Amino acid sequence: QVQLVESGGGLVQAGGSLRLSCAASGGIFSITAMGWYRQAPGKQRELVASITNSGSTNYADSVKGRFTISRDNARNTVYLQMNSLKPEDTAVYNCNAEIVKPPVLGAVDYWGKGTLVTVSS
Repeated sequence: QVQLVESGGGLVQAGGSLRLSCAASGGIFSITAMGWYRQAPGKQRELVASITNSGSTNYADSVKGRFTISRDNARNTVYLQMNSLKPEDTAVYNCNAEIVKPPVLGAVDYWGKGTLVTVSS
């Protein structure tokens, strides 16, 4: 069974940094894209950053220049380095991965349970 396990959330003061990790496991053949989404209270979930298996990245405008996404393909792990955090970055951050797992031929979306990031002012 595929699992995505996030870690690294917590409470930090504005201007501080956190690093999120998400490790995928469970009979995985390959992973195409991996990404981080977030949902703040009362708001819709939004894409924060994504990265393909070749390393191409995409960021939300609100985090460009502050957040960096990376991945370790050998470990099926994606990271999100968050610097210069702002109170508006407070949200539950969920990991997403498009995973190919036999016998299914195509990539299927999987989600982690989420990790809470709280930025105090």
